[in-house]
Amino acid sequence: MSEPEKIVHEEKAQFDFSQSMSYGDYLHLDEMLKAQHPLSPAHDEMLFIVQHQTSELWMKLMLHELMAATRRIATEQLPDAFKMLARVSRIMEQLVGAWRVLSTMTPPEYSAMRPYLASSSGFQSAQYRCIEFALGNKNAAMLKPHAHRADLLALVDAAYRTLSLYDEALRLLARRGLAVPPGYVERN
Repeated sequence: MSEPEKIVHEEKAQFDFSQSMSYGDYLHLDEMLKAQHPLSPAHDEMLFIVQHQTSELWMKLMLHELMAATRRIATEQLPDAFKMLARVSRIMEQLVGAWRVLSTMTPPEYSAMRPYLASSSGFQSAQYRCIEFALGNKNAAMLKPHAHRADLLALVDAAYRTLSLYDEALRLLARRGLAVPPGYVERN
């Protein structure tokens, strides 16, 4: 037995996944890695797509954490809420840092693929809108870009109608005796 084979054997690594779930199965990698469909002949479009898809995944996690933190604040489970908000902060750092990769695309490279995107824009991200609403920045006009799809409109509208992190934080302060104007406490 060769040295690498001994190491694998000693660690009892599993090689047969015909009867159990594999890493790829758990993460649904087949579907995820087939979700990139460049429309232009531009090499850099793949970078653009992957950057935006990974941003949407990070935003999905951010929403998960923001909603949970908001619920924890409502029930005064503040240590849990703080941990979740710390995670949101790290996700934001990750999102901001990821744009450094996209910045390797030059303006002419972006211009070569931009016509293929038609009117699509990151402005239309339903999750981005849900994050805005979850943080308390609510504007009913921002529902309109999602009206073309009932499922997205329902998602964004639900976020619009749900008490935000800001709302729950103000309610907590009021419960604790701070002078929060009633219009702010009941603004939603």
